[in-house]
Amino acid sequence: MDSHFGLMNVWSQGDFVTKFVAVLLIGMSLASWIVIFIKALDVIKYKRLARHSQDFWHSEDFATALNKLGKDESNPFRGLALEGREAAAHHRNTKAHLHDALDVSDWITRALRNGIDEFTARLQSGLAILASVGSTAPFIGLFGTVWGIYHALMSIGSAGQATIDKVAGPIGEALIMTALGLAVAIPAVLGYNTLVRGNKFVLTKLNSFAHDLHAYFVTGARVQATDATIVPLKKG
Repeated sequence: MDSHFGLMNVWSQGDFVTKFVAVLLIGMSLASWIVIFIKALDVIKYKRLARHSQDFWHSEDFATALNKLGKDESNPFRGLALEGREAAAHHRNTKAHLHDALDVSDWITRALRNGIDEFTARLQSGLAILASVGSTAPFIGLFGTVWGIYHALMSIGSAGQATIDKVAGPIGEALIMTALGLAVAIPAVLGYNTLVRGNKFVLTKLNSFAHDLHAYFVTGARVQATDATIVPLKKG
């Protein structure tokens, strides 16, 4: 009887709707794994950059500190440092035209916040796919099961035989669609939760770095919250 069970039998014996549901679930699974793989690599990369971001403050001047962040334009910590420097320079050069309407602290805060928001949107891109797959795949699989059972019962009814050996095969094959739906949804949900935790860690480090940058560009020094000491860093 085992030869009657399996996804291949579901495909060979199913109608158009059953095959469409199977293809849809397989496509959703592939999309989920692609997103998980790509975003996991991003999280690993950004965590490494977050750990190395502290090297920025162990420098004599801003130019040296910036070089320690590397040349990678996708580095969010380097991007924030550049955003802060440009905002501070812009405020100094246009202060007379703005008639002191904007405080330097507010101006730099706005620039850093925009940079964080843009990176957050880029970091969270693709997670909607995992959320959608995780929430809809079980129901799509259940629909495939219900349709498969209906199709099997109609076939059995037309044959005029309803013995257990005739019913078990088609019904069991239809239930495989539910298992397939769960097999697609579970990795998507687990991947989503794992990536969200990783993104939260990266964003926490980025916000802390932005806070230090704000203090540096406004006061000319980074304030250490642990011992209230001030670490000077020459502007360059």
